[in-house]
Amino acid sequence: MPISESMVQDIVQEVMAKMQIADAPAGKHGIFKDMNEAIEAAKASQKIVRKMSLDQREKIITCIRRKTKENAEILARMGVDETGMGNVGDKILKHHLVADKTPGTEDLSTTAWSGDRGLTLIEMGPFGVIGAITPCTNPSETILCNTIGMLAGGNTVVFNPHPAAIKTSIYAINLLNEASLESGGPDNIAVTVEKPTLETSNIMMKHKDIPLIAATGGPGVVTAVLSSGKRGIGAGAGNPPAVVDETADVRKAAQDIVNGCTFDNNLPCIAEKEIVAVASITDELMHYLVSENDCYLASKEEQDKLVETVLAGGKLNRKCVGRDARTLLSMIGVNAPANIRCIVFEGPKEHPLIATELMMPILGVVRAKDFDDAVEQAVWLEHGNRHSAHIHSKNIDNITKYAKAIDTAILVKNAPSYAALGFGGEGYCTFTIASRTGEGLTSASTFTKRRRCVMADSLCIR
Repeated sequence: MPISESMVQDIVQEVMAKMQIADAPAGKHGIFKDMNEAIEAAKASQKIVRKMSLDQREKIITCIRRKTKENAEILARMGVDETGMGNVGDKILKHHLVADKTPGTEDLSTTAWSGDRGLTLIEMGPFGVIGAITPCTNPSETILCNTIGMLAGGNTVVFNPHPAAIKTSIYAINLLNEASLESGGPDNIAVTVEKPTLETSNIMMKHKDIPLIAATGGPGVVTAVLSSGKRGIGAGAGNPPAVVDETADVRKAAQDIVNGCTFDNNLPCIAEKEIVAVASITDELMHYLVSENDCYLASKEEQDKLVETVLAGGKLNRKCVGRDARTLLSMIGVNAPANIRCIVFEGPKEHPLIATELMMPILGVVRAKDFDDAVEQAVWLEHGNRHSAHIHSKNIDNITKYAKAIDTAILVKNAPSYAALGFGGEGYCTFTIASRTGEGLTSASTFTKRRRCVMADSLCIR
């Protein structure tokens, strides 16, 4: 059979990729100075990955899971040291969650129709090289989780990480490529640049060889991706309210809400950001928050100081994001006891510490006159992000009414928010929750395109 030009190009690309494996410096796999070079390397590796069997891809993913667990503490400490956000213990748990509960190739499926007119298949195929923008709040967790899913689907990925977490991101990307090499796969299944900027992000989004962009971050990043002219998966902001009605186990609700709110200092986008409580149980709830769950009840004066500090000039103070409650209180001159985990107060829904997504362990409590009022206020507070929401109730009708009204990608009932990611709840883990573009909790199948294969009048053997 004659060798075509395209076949020659495929052979050349494979040889180049293998040369890169041999020449890559230790500890720097997948790291480039130039974004265009990074994309070319990922493109060459994707030509190899797409020909791999699912078993071969799964072998790499198994190695990624093992390395993620082995490096969980290192990555957690790097993330906290580099960004100043979150806490090491919870970040270790998040890395184990990624390793254990991120779907791999098992998430891919084939649909088949067989009948008198033949056989039709719909299969999940790769996009190619995916561009991904990742945040500083969950830097390594997002990179590892994204790559497992994208690689399972037959893709490679080019990351433009948040500059504030580049060291942690580079460590994670190097880990991914080492796992591939150790498992017989190519280098550069995940790549990035040494110094990510807005310019490198723009190059990535406009590059002809990037058909799909996945953005995990704030509303500005997601808007930029959705304006790129490419297909975009947007995981943006949320301001998840936790509703507590008169039928709830109020004591347990207080504990669950504080546990969810304080996990990794409130960095997860799904975490409880405020409470809306029916008036008849609000005082009881406040009692349990303060007396049993290590919450600090902020006075009006302290609330005002917090507003000035964490929302300096009306904008979110990045130096406060992901800080623990005692650190935040120290910024306003309060020397809180060592056990304090969360700051609470009661206020109207319009209070700036309630209406704004803070990503800090600060919980404003809004008093609602009845359940319908609670739903109305919670919907307003969620700001139409359709991201995440929570409810504590034993009334199925109330839960159903709230679920329909809030219309979020995630709704957690009678549990801490992190149950949504499979931590203390059923289901798989993800760190890219695409509420704005509708994919919801992304996984391997999200990063594939459906391809229909039809054989007419044959292969039906009934």
